[in-house]
Amino acid sequence: MMTTARSADSGLAGPGELDRYPYAEPSAVERVGVSAWETADPELGRVGRRTAGSRGRGLHGQLVQQLGQMIVSGDLGADRPLVPEEIGQRFEVSRTVVRESLRVLEAKGLVSARPNVGTRVRPVSDWNLLDPDIIEWRAFGPQRDDQRRELSELRWTIEPLAARLAAGHGREEVQQRLSDMVEIMGHALDQGDALTYSRADTEFHSLLIQVAGNRMLEHLSGIVSAALQVSGGPATSCDRPNDGSLGHHARIVDALASGDGAGAETAMRQLLTVHPEVERVVPAPREH
Repeated sequence: MMTTARSADSGLAGPGELDRYPYAEPSAVERVGVSAWETADPELGRVGRRTAGSRGRGLHGQLVQQLGQMIVSGDLGADRPLVPEEIGQRFEVSRTVVRESLRVLEAKGLVSARPNVGTRVRPVSDWNLLDPDIIEWRAFGPQRDDQRRELSELRWTIEPLAARLAAGHGREEVQQRLSDMVEIMGHALDQGDALTYSRADTEFHSLLIQVAGNRMLEHLSGIVSAALQVSGGPATSCDRPNDGSLGHHARIVDALASGDGAGAETAMRQLLTVHPEVERVVPAPREH
């Protein structure tokens, strides 16, 4: 049973750094008792049961993952008080692990900590919806359809522009790497290897944004990676590997190599035009 976690072993900050706020004890009516926790998914009952998706390390990372999932899914609704002692008992972790995990969730906009009030869940309007963890949690929760649609719409805004800009900033080594990804995707398609195709596809799109020469766009490359990793359905042609989508990737590379920004933009729009929900909210590909 995992009931303690030493900060020296986990790399977490010491207790003195965690106690930024004097957490007030809520009233009996507000307290999140064991019965309230038990209304959530029983598979979230103990830290360690769902660890594959956690980006953190050790108990701290696992608890961040599980509390984040519960908040995003609505199991812990807006303005719900979160009492460290009760969380520690529920998930069988130390108070230090709980405090550090709540700090991470606060940085993501999921919770707020206030003097003499304590920690409470914040409304969706306050969440950092561009955070890769929140993207993942939403994509596999009750909001999955909205999340995937919104990600598709965001890609429509980001990637065609990035493709156009990249045509003027391409370097020989980058062009070669993009060509390599297309070659890997083609081989994976022939072999029916969806995992390898997905990994090469993700690197292709991320690299394209990174070489666009726009630092603000580059900052969004992680969002595109997250979108590809959590799509889970035919949101774009990238989610349904076929010769057509592979051909669009190859045309993007050719356009970049020749410095044809308009051609690269068109090829990217054609690549992303598949899902009817997306087509209703974005313009059709422009003819050049």
